[in-house]
Amino acid sequence: MSVISKDIQKAIALLSADKLVAIPTETVYGLAGNIYSKTAIKRIFETKKRPFFNPLIVHIPSVDALSDIVSYVPKKARLLAEAFWPGSMTLVLKKQVTIPDIITAGKETVAVRVPKHPVTLELLKQLPFPLAAPSANPFGSISPTKPEHVERYFKDAIGQVLDGGACINGIESTIIGFENDEPIIYRLGALPIEDIEAVVGKVAIKNKKEINPDAPGMLERHYAPSTKTFLTDNISQELKKHLGKRIGILVFKSVIKDSNITSQIILSEKGDMQEAASHLYNAMHDLDHQNLDVIIAERFPNFGLGKSINDRLERATFN
Repeated sequence: MSVISKDIQKAIALLSADKLVAIPTETVYGLAGNIYSKTAIKRIFETKKRPFFNPLIVHIPSVDALSDIVSYVPKKARLLAEAFWPGSMTLVLKKQVTIPDIITAGKETVAVRVPKHPVTLELLKQLPFPLAAPSANPFGSISPTKPEHVERYFKDAIGQVLDGGACINGIESTIIGFENDEPIIYRLGALPIEDIEAVVGKVAIKNKKEINPDAPGMLERHYAPSTKTFLTDNISQELKKHLGKRIGILVFKSVIKDSNITSQIILSEKGDMQEAASHLYNAMHDLDHQNLDVIIAERFPNFGLGKSINDRLERATFN
């Protein structure tokens, strides 16, 4: 029996009973639980097999709810929140003492955002508590952008996948922390750097940290198919290394004609970065379930959302 349902009241009942519900956002589906329920939060970590040193993101219904979660908001954080919330940006800020340490991996900061999805915003407005919601996938695996992806992962482990359709942005939120009140990008994501810098000026990037990470998504290997995957600037050259194998390829906009290719997915025939990002994880899921020996992914132009797509592909591959 499917656990996919559009019933918000069912989701409210499950979440209020310390159960987990997968929720839609504009980025990816999240595995959600009440941030004040130790039972629910432990279930998130255990269900995902996520290490407890990796902090979670708190989801709130509006900027007005930020003061319940954080104790200090730098001026540039306020500017970013006003510019991009609801939206695909997470801020890492000094937490209120009421935020449980299990959410923040014992840190004095908490990651928080206002998602831009009508279903989840309505859910958050009706709930008396915020939700912690990391991506609804086993730790390290491809993030889910459709209800079916979540159901395939967790059908027997959660009560509901709240159906909000396919995620329109398709990669995780951009995470921004603050050091000496200056913004620093901890995770590249669906909000391009150029848009951020248009609001607050030049920002630094510090997006890889294996030990005691400052935010989710900083680990070296992440977002990975079970099929061995390679990232390359030259598909034809990489193909020659894998002759005789069942090969799937993932390309930006141009068809590759080669008899050695078993399966090929083009992310955006018109060369649109936003469209490519929205299709990325679904394409990776599709290729990962075709019994291939290897997947070869094409590196993107390294600007705008191309930077974020390359970041995901680099963490998913063996290069």
